[in-house]
Amino acid sequence: MIRSITQKKPEEEIDQLLDGLNRIFIIGCGTCTTLTRTGGEPEVAAFKKDLAAKGKMITGTTVVPVACDNLSSEFLSDFGEQINQADALLITSCAFGVQTIARQLKKMVVPALNTMFIGKETAFGTFDEICTQCGTCIIGETGGICPVTNCHKGLVNGPCGGTNHGKCEIDVDKDCVWTLIYNRLKDLDRLDAMRRYQKPRNHTGEPKPGKFNLRTD
Repeated sequence: MIRSITQKKPEEEIDQLLDGLNRIFIIGCGTCTTLTRTGGEPEVAAFKKDLAAKGKMITGTTVVPVACDNLSSEFLSDFGEQINQADALLITSCAFGVQTIARQLKKMVVPALNTMFIGKETAFGTFDEICTQCGTCIIGETGGICPVTNCHKGLVNGPCGGTNHGKCEIDVDKDCVWTLIYNRLKDLDRLDAMRRYQKPRNHTGEPKPGKFNLRTD
């Protein structure tokens, strides 16, 4: 299961973002941040309690099913009066959800969370980063294992000289991704793919902001 991995902003930063904004409507997300326990119903309730203790008036709270879905506006329409009364919306979703809601409502939005990366649940409650969305995917040559994401140095030709008994020199508890790639390709009898030199990465990537047009003609 793929999720946007988020982390609560420092309390001081949230207080600064809400400075001068006294009437707050709090919006959580029922998917990613609920699963990672950073922005679901319990977290929304905790924000409500903390902000009320600091003298903020909470005009209302809700948890939308999917904050980054364009249908969020329809769900939030049921809270129109409470939202209109608010000076700002405190949103406990990933950045995608915050921006989606910002486009839909004419209200100041304040993100309560930092969006860290796109992750996959590898064990109960544990999420590992799986993609940096670099736009230069080479996993076809590395057995479906991404070295850009999983190597601390982001090497596309490896391993480096610091690997030791299959472990990373930067994090000795972490398997060297190039050892994993080697073992994977060996099992598939495709080691020749690992010997193919990869050109240096273009770190500038695509021009920003990115845009993709799905043409039908």
